[in-house]
Amino acid sequence: MNKQGYLKLCLAILLAAMVWTVGPGFYRDLFADNEETYKGLKIFSDVIEIIERNYVDEVESKKLIEDAIQGMVGSLDPHSSLLKPEAFKDLQIDTQGEFTGIGIHVTMRDNLVTVIAPIEGTPAFKAGIQAGDRIIKVDGVTTDDLRDAVNRMRGPKGTQVRITIVREGTPKPIDFDIVRDVIPINSVKAISLSDGYGYVWITHFRENTTDDLISALEELESGEVPLKGLVLDLRGNPGGVLDQAIQISDLFLESGEILSIKGRQDRHTKVFMAHSDDVARDYPMVVLINGGSASASEIVAGALQDHKRALVLGTTSFGKGSVQTVEALRDGYGLKYTIARYFTPSGRSIQAKGVEPDIMVVHEILEKKETDQRFLKEKDLRNHLKGDPDADDASPIIDDGTDPDNNEDTGDESTPSTSRISPLEVDKLLTDNQVRRALDILISIDIFKDLKNG
Repeated sequence: MNKQGYLKLCLAILLAAMVWTVGPGFYRDLFADNEETYKGLKIFSDVIEIIERNYVDEVESKKLIEDAIQGMVGSLDPHSSLLKPEAFKDLQIDTQGEFTGIGIHVTMRDNLVTVIAPIEGTPAFKAGIQAGDRIIKVDGVTTDDLRDAVNRMRGPKGTQVRITIVREGTPKPIDFDIVRDVIPINSVKAISLSDGYGYVWITHFRENTTDDLISALEELESGEVPLKGLVLDLRGNPGGVLDQAIQISDLFLESGEILSIKGRQDRHTKVFMAHSDDVARDYPMVVLINGGSASASEIVAGALQDHKRALVLGTTSFGKGSVQTVEALRDGYGLKYTIARYFTPSGRSIQAKGVEPDIMVVHEILEKKETDQRFLKEKDLRNHLKGDPDADDASPIIDDGTDPDNNEDTGDESTPSTSRISPLEVDKLLTDNQVRRALDILISIDIFKDLKNG
């Protein structure tokens, strides 16, 4: 049977099966109430047949159908799509929070698979894989495609894979035999900015993000100085699993609405409420957002803002106010499509608008400023009085971080909070003007508590 006949047969079988399965009532509906649908399917079949027979180049039926479905779903909105098996699998891995492999972040650089960095504590890290290594083979197979290389490096726990790399300064390629293991995907990073002031960066909302956040908060809360304020960084966070955004909002709210979603189906219309927690996290908070904060990030920022639980600082967020679901299809495919719009506790929709910060602060990196010596001060005057007659009169040593004999640029990276791989560093974070402003606000709140009127 030729391709045209095969496609027509498949379409006929599909329609017959629908009638046989659901009954003659459905048959009448399909060919009466939904006659346009049937006509559309017939046109679709005719178009494929004509293209296969007459198009200038030979075409593949499977790809034509895939592209047609993708076009149909993609025409609904930017967030609905047909997921091919590889993309569907990647999405599942991304939301699950772990995968089995060797534990490296890679990219394509100069047409070579290049290591951005090994993940600390993973098999690749322990084996000695370094940032900048170029992977030229995986199990003896040349790597010229990033997705193929990643798929080859992943595999069941306990199995071995050979990675061949080229390293700058090493004349010959190096082979590493590495045993695969479960690799956690960390979506939460935390550090203490100053005594009593914590910083938490959520990079993505995955299935284990709430648990990771609780662990990070517990560590910050158990410090020698009680936690007096928290910076919650949601910048560049594209979103993720809806229920994680709800649970994270619930950590900081004692009662009230967190989110409402409204869809065409009753099952897609819900209201999510906050609950009282065993641990009272009532310290002041500043939430950082920017144009890359989307979806689940906006749910958290919007809920905390509406409840006056946190001050939101930064720039207006992305503006994705819709909810998607993913359904598994046959042969490993998936379908992602929009089922509802969501609304913050005050009833506002941020769709195509975004969450507007309470304080607008455009991001910039603060330059290291030299100590200002333009003004003559009391201590510089000859024979100045001592504040304490018994104190040592030694002049203070001023360390502004500069070497007078070396004016060269150090080349330090000036983006303190953009790497999802590198560990957080306080010094770099404090060159981020939005983080610095957030910390100043939290410190000010604590100071104002002790000020007295009058």
